[in-house]
Amino acid sequence: METFIDRYIAQGEQRGKQIGEAKMLLRLIERKFGTPSEPIRARIAEADADTLLEWFDRALDARSLDEVLH
Repeated sequence: METFIDRYIAQGEQRGKQIGEAKMLLRLIERKFGTPSEPIRARIAEADADTLLEWFDRALDARSLDEVLH
């Protein structure tokens, strides 16, 4: 049986993974397009894991930041 503590730890691990994914995406964006604005950074920080992965995939081939995020 999963306890509250188990769920809390799992949520923390998931959030830590998302933070890592967001950092990787931000690094790719910065290397490819230059330093993103604070609103873009906030948008990335608030995105869920599936969205981060989609944006990361787009960033690999995109010619602009707009192509990544829209």
